Amino acid sequence: MINQLRPGAVRTVKVTGFDGADILVQLVDAEGEKAEIGRIPGHEASIRRVEHPSELFGVGQEIDAEEIGRWREGELHLSARACEIPALRSFLLAVERGQVVAGTVAEVHNFGVFVHIDGEPNGLCTGFIRVPDLTWGWINHPFEAVEAGQRITAEVIITETRSGQVTLSLKALQEDPLIRFADQVGRVLTGPITKIVPFGVFVQLAPDVVGFLHLSELTDEPVETPDQLVDEGELITVKVAEVDLQRHRVRLGAAGGADRI
Repeated sequence: MINQLRPGAVRTVKVTGFDGADILVQLVDAEGEKAEIGRIPGHEASIRRVEHPSELFGVGQEIDAEEIGRWREGELHLSARACEIPALRSFLLAVERGQVVAGTVAEVHNFGVFVHIDGEPNGLCTGFIRVPDLTWGWINHPFEAVEAGQRITAEVIITETRSGQVTLSLKALQEDPLIRFADQVGRVLTGPITKIVPFGVFVQLAPDVVGFLHLSELTDEPVETPDQLVDEGELITVKVAEVDLQRHRVRLGAAGGADRI
């Protein structure tokens, strides 16, 4: 499949033409054999944005490209962008999954955090942390976990030569708070409602521990949404029904009797 993200072998190819936005190539590093024909999809041509790859490559030009898989009845697909900056590729190949790296937060966005990893080529920003990988705790925006200019230490999840990016996790270096909370199953606890969704509410049970109470556990009366019964920030008493460490979820049940206080 073409969605392979792990680095593939680097091949030397010669540009033979264009098929729309794709680049048609022929392998030139096969000795004594008929050179194989391949294709570089348009989005794999360069990290730079151009109207057409002919602005970057000419027919007859030899370039290095990374194998990314086979498509269309075994046709070899390659990525030129994965080899476009040799210093970047060397850096990315030296970073391994599970490795702990240090860096500086460059930008904080609602979809994630960009990080300058120590040792990356000058002028580039290779690190990225997805929102779910920032912390075990409940946050509304990434800036609640980190800020621009902050020094961090994170674990490498995956390195992608095609995107020029290293996906990192801060959470991987933090203890899962549910491990200590697992012995609370069966206990009745009181905490504030942190979020209301159409089918239930989330309740803060301990630092970085939030459980979910389904709407059916709130009342036996027919209601359309939980906000007809409770408000965010309101304290509610619940029973810990299940702590699922694998899915990192806490399922709550009604405490019985007068649940709300």
